[in-house]
Amino acid sequence: MRFIYNIGIYLTDFALKCIAPINNKVKKGVLGRSETFKILKKNITTKDKTFWFHCASLGEYEQGLPVFKALRDQYKNHKIVLSFFSSSGYEIRKKTPIADVVVYLPIDTKKNAKRFLDILNPELTIFVKYDIWPNFLNALKFKNLRAILISASFRKSQLYFKFYGKEFRNALFAFEHIFTQNEISKKLLSSINYNKVTISGDTRFDRVFSQLELDNTLDFISDFKNNNLCIVAGSTWPEDETILINYINNKASKDIKFIIAPHNIKPTQIENLKQKLNTDAVLFSEKTNKNLKNASVFIIDTIGILTKIYNYADIAYVGGAMGNTGLHNTLEPAIFGVPIIIGKNHSKFPEAQQMIENKGMFSISNQKEFDEILNELIFNSEKRKKTGSYNFNFIQKNKGAVIQILDYLRI
Repeated sequence: MRFIYNIGIYLTDFALKCIAPINNKVKKGVLGRSETFKILKKNITTKDKTFWFHCASLGEYEQGLPVFKALRDQYKNHKIVLSFFSSSGYEIRKKTPIADVVVYLPIDTKKNAKRFLDILNPELTIFVKYDIWPNFLNALKFKNLRAILISASFRKSQLYFKFYGKEFRNALFAFEHIFTQNEISKKLLSSINYNKVTISGDTRFDRVFSQLELDNTLDFISDFKNNNLCIVAGSTWPEDETILINYINNKASKDIKFIIAPHNIKPTQIENLKQKLNTDAVLFSEKTNKNLKNASVFIIDTIGILTKIYNYADIAYVGGAMGNTGLHNTLEPAIFGVPIIIGKNHSKFPEAQQMIENKGMFSISNQKEFDEILNELIFNSEKRKKTGSYNFNFIQKNKGAVIQILDYLRI
């Protein structure tokens, strides 16, 4: 199995290099990984004390951020190396203040793993949620280096729990402790005789709760909203936008404001969205010298401000679940105490199911259901506020994972 895995890794590396010239995202990853060891050698010496944090992409970074920040503050003399596998995570957070060095994780070969760890020799390694790379983890175990996995969430269908998943299953034992999001994950780990487990919950709850400590003011959003009821649709895909556009064009009152923040902000996608709207719409990129108060729809063709925008929502719609791309972060609007609407494909997102059961979130399958639920939330202010409060209470109840992780690390 190990031989087959290693052959597969080399073939994957070769394939990525072949695809790079015609795929910009893959190209960034290939070029970035080619610079990793050069960056490490330039910034890390044998005298440095280091921590290594690894995240698959941006979502896992945000998930681990409360823990990263706490360790950054507590161990000011350590150099922190943050690695990403995904170009989307790396490109957006390559200048994050919580790390001294940010790099792409090299392809998971034995040679790369040994070379990487020989340079870093980290006192502590933290992986977030998943992205389990057997050669890197086996190298950590061989060198007897501390490593933990946080906010882990496992499903029975994953390789670790299959008879042919021995290579990945063994890799989990490189972690001295695993902090899981739920009881199901703990039981699955127990089924493979991994028992150093704590059910700490999801660090994302701590992450979004900390958002309330920040200044979430955006003057241009205040100008646009102008004290009207505001519906914020975040991380939308075409399937989501279709039902939003139909509602705005056919049923929306002029007194209601809509903010749409598409996941894809390519100019052609944004222009296509704008052209389908039969009302005054303004783009973030065009907001200068525009009278925002007169616009009914504000299209956010930039990244990095959606969380603050949710602060202005009276109702939120979170995209991704009308199609098959995957539901986006529902906790970000929830912390601001607003009701949330999502699509039908949310079975892989336990927090969504919990919020639906808590009556703070509504799942819709078609235009008719969307129209009915949205109208009820718009015209029934008491229900709107009560529903939103359920979401805030849900976040408050489930935070605390960071304290458990830090308590363990202080042992």
